[in-house]
Amino acid sequence: MSAASHPVIDPVELTRDLIRRPSVTPADEGAMDLLERLLTGLGFHCRRMRFGPASSSEAVGDQAFIENLYARRGTASPNLCFAGHTDVVPTGAAEAWTAAPFEAEVRDGVLYGRGAVDMKGGIAAWIAAVSQVLSEDDILGSLSFLITGDEEGPALHGTRRVVETLTAEGEVIDACVVGEPSSQHALGDTIKIGRRGSVNSWITVHGRQGHVAYPDRAANPAPVLARLMARLADHRLDDGYEAFQPSNLEITTIDIGNPAMNVIPAEARARLNIRFNPNHTGDGLIAWLNAMAGEAQAESGLRIELEHLCSGDAFLTETGPFVTGVQDAVEAALGRRPEASTTGGTSDARFIRSMAPVLELGLVGQTMHQIDERVPLAEIEALTGVYRRVITTFFDRA
Repeated sequence: MSAASHPVIDPVELTRDLIRRPSVTPADEGAMDLLERLLTGLGFHCRRMRFGPASSSEAVGDQAFIENLYARRGTASPNLCFAGHTDVVPTGAAEAWTAAPFEAEVRDGVLYGRGAVDMKGGIAAWIAAVSQVLSEDDILGSLSFLITGDEEGPALHGTRRVVETLTAEGEVIDACVVGEPSSQHALGDTIKIGRRGSVNSWITVHGRQGHVAYPDRAANPAPVLARLMARLADHRLDDGYEAFQPSNLEITTIDIGNPAMNVIPAEARARLNIRFNPNHTGDGLIAWLNAMAGEAQAESGLRIELEHLCSGDAFLTETGPFVTGVQDAVEAALGRRPEASTTGGTSDARFIRSMAPVLELGLVGQTMHQIDERVPLAEIEALTGVYRRVITTFFDRA
């Protein structure tokens, strides 16, 4: 297929088509079929990668697997990858929306719909940019897409599994742009070159239930848990890391669930989250939590049980040709040079960084996850232009 024969994709209409697929995580609702059809038409070899829960008890709703897509055009190096997700968060109260969340209504030049910003608009803009580049000329290298349906969910059977599979097969990605809505106030004002890691922990102190008038016949877990949580919360994890804010531990719940005023409870539970910079690893923080709980258990004589989930370690993409090239491309397209930031939550970039340098560049994220999520049509068009410049800059400098 010659370059001129490639169709040119309209980014706004593609965004609207994607929004009309109500792909609330982990549902797909045809979103991957749409992307596969378009990318095949652009000359990509598309591979559907379906990964499911380890057991039926882990299945979410009726969906026993997560839809993922890896598509590549070309076999030569370098391979520039775009990563994104088609799944979206729930709408919340649909009646609170001024436009139906999955009808992709355009009003006064603004597109409304769940996923408009996070991140169906970004996917559509990159595909449109690719179609524009290929309609004019071919590239000396490869383009690829890594699209998941599991970013807004547990993130166990999406990008993580795709990256593991591709790595085992020897697939090489040389650089990756994730289309998360990284811009803060104006398109292109910020790119994300790193993210903090995240550890969730569930703590249960096991005591012995009894009457409050006879404490010698019981063992109260509540004060043991309270002292342990205070020690954890008072501990200063670090003073920050280059380009990162200090790590923080936040207690998200303390729950005893005891409805009676005259009963010493049998158990006390708490949950916490640690967002951490590269001073730490998830394994190291888990070992510290276990050690602190061990001390509290030895002091109190009560058994303390912990469960942990590390959703990803912190990472930082060092400033170099890839980061500089993206900043140059944004500046050339928009007249502003983006700040390289590490703020915010986690994203699937934490999995991709094991394969390649990765950064995030996308729409303004002010309305993501909100009622009336929306994006100006002009911003989608402008992002398409930015992405086109990123692609051409990358291959011109390769």
